[in-house]
Amino acid sequence: MLGIELLWGVPFLRSVVAVVLGYAVFAVSGGLLFKVAGRDPHAVQELWFVVLAVIYGMVFAGLGGVVAARLAPSRGAVHAGVVTGLIALGATVSLVKSAGATWSQWSAILLMAPCAWGAGRGRG
Repeated sequence: MLGIELLWGVPFLRSVVAVVLGYAVFAVSGGLLFKVAGRDPHAVQELWFVVLAVIYGMVFAGLGGVVAARLAPSRGAVHAGVVTGLIALGATVSLVKSAGATWSQWSAILLMAPCAWGAGRGRG
């Protein structure tokens, strides 16, 4: 049962920070990859770059899940699960709005998001 201190006290804030930082690890690293590579994540890419970007995204999604789980005041797997949901939600919204290639969104939903939960569930 959640106590009132978890809802409005320091543990709640720590939970929010854990999830935000966990998601930021994934989102910022992905943004940096495409910026440094000079590529559009919603454009058709060469196969080698798609493979590289997907593996990179899986690693950083997993790291984001671990960050959320480790920083969480309790129930780290739940926090990693929230990061998983945010990754999948962001990719789904992008998929619905996308007029270009959708490889990055599908890989985030099917491969990267599960890595966040899988890596984070054993860390909390």
